[in-house]
Amino acid sequence: MLERIKASIPALPPAEQRVARLLMADPRGFATLPVSELAERSHVSKPTVVRFCRSIGYDGLADFKLKLAGSVNEGVPFVHRAVDDDDKAGDLVVKLVDNAVATLLRYRNAAAPQAVERAIAALAEAGRRGRRIDFYGVGNSGIVAQDAQHKFFRLGVRATAVSDGHVQVMSATMLGPGDCAVIISNSGRSRDLLDVARIARRKGAAVVAITASGSPLAREAQTGAHHVLLAADHPEDAARYSPMVSRLLHLLIIDILTTGVALRLGSAQLRPVLQEIKKNLRLLRYGAEGGADGDSASSSSTP
Repeated sequence: MLERIKASIPALPPAEQRVARLLMADPRGFATLPVSELAERSHVSKPTVVRFCRSIGYDGLADFKLKLAGSVNEGVPFVHRAVDDDDKAGDLVVKLVDNAVATLLRYRNAAAPQAVERAIAALAEAGRRGRRIDFYGVGNSGIVAQDAQHKFFRLGVRATAVSDGHVQVMSATMLGPGDCAVIISNSGRSRDLLDVARIARRKGAAVVAITASGSPLAREAQTGAHHVLLAADHPEDAARYSPMVSRLLHLLIIDILTTGVALRLGSAQLRPVLQEIKKNLRLLRYGAEGGADGDSASSSSTP
């Protein structure tokens, strides 16, 4: 909601822009103050405050303040920023889905295509030359690293996921020119992962960092010509809430990289391999053609 209002400010009349700037400076205070005080602080008339609310698509001040309060609440600490203690199941569905969708759309609008292109090029070149592609992450980011390894090894590249701190240091030490280290971190402040980035840089490997812009890891990923920062910014406070939206965002970025690398490596060459993988996996499912034991006749007659 605040992002949309911020984007609409240049199109507003000057008086309404003053109301918008007051809102952006203190959203929570704006939601609680009476119209008279909002007008006084914005140096406008009370009708101008109401016109501002209508200009950005709301029925009036009361409707706007109700929506604003729901948008800027602090949620339940250590659970989720978008929910309240008394939310019902239906509320949880709506709030969590809306929160996730808003974050993904925000990334779509803010993503740097040039950085994504450079990351895909580095990964595809490493895969094409048979070099190592190592994914590093700890905690929740370690789970994302495992998902990345699962996706990439199907492309026929040397992909490994490493989540143990000591093994990460050993793995990074064995990297070399042409290899690629993909470092995934929500906060960008994990010491182990910063060590990995520095070691990989010294060994001449390319570094792709999926992390928050402005973090120590982001700065480390911007120090070399072969290093790439894929900024994954979101409103989730890692110190206050369980990482949920951030993990979805990281998984999405991995999907983008996987798809880009697959296209670079050549779908004509990969398609037969992926088709055979799917065929062999179907043999492991009961009720699928071929059956779990490969006996198509018995599986087709089994209810």
